[in-house]
Amino acid sequence: MSSVNEILDQLKSQLEKNIEHTKAEFQRIRAGKATPDMLEGVSVEFYGTMTPLNQAANINTPDARTIMIQPWDKSILRDIETAIINANLGFAPQNDGETIRINIPPVTEERRKELVKRAKNESEQSKIGIRNLRKDANEKLKKLKGEGLSEDEISGGEERVQKMIDSYIAKTEEVFGTKEKEIMTV
Repeated sequence: MSSVNEILDQLKSQLEKNIEHTKAEFQRIRAGKATPDMLEGVSVEFYGTMTPLNQAANINTPDARTIMIQPWDKSILRDIETAIINANLGFAPQNDGETIRINIPPVTEERRKELVKRAKNESEQSKIGIRNLRKDANEKLKKLKGEGLSEDEISGGEERVQKMIDSYIAKTEEVFGTKEKEIMTV
């Protein structure tokens, strides 16, 4: 028989994963400032295996508008360039035979609004996930009634679930607010 506390612990764990996922998705939305995270998800063939780019090269940002990629093996420069183009990130990599530079163009006002809209959509998806987790937790609590838990204990558990849900929706809003500010800052 699972207890109210076990259900709440499980819910908290799932909510934390939801917030981490949302933060990771926000990292992929570029706000005009160059960061190595912009190349997250780009893989290149390295010694016969598809390898994340950050495990095959040193990636850094010498300034706010440039990403510099220095592969550990110069023979994969062309492969890295192709992988970046194929990732469809909107970057034009420049290969100088030693490194690859990516110049990040300044983001227009229209594009910023588009990025905020995308972040808002991601935030809404996160909230939908949170509400689904609430529904699942409340259903698990109701099943405990059949296992001998009193109505008061169940309704107390549901109140605790709702408080937790409210706090995580607020966290999602806070993370979105931070990302929106980052995007809109010129």
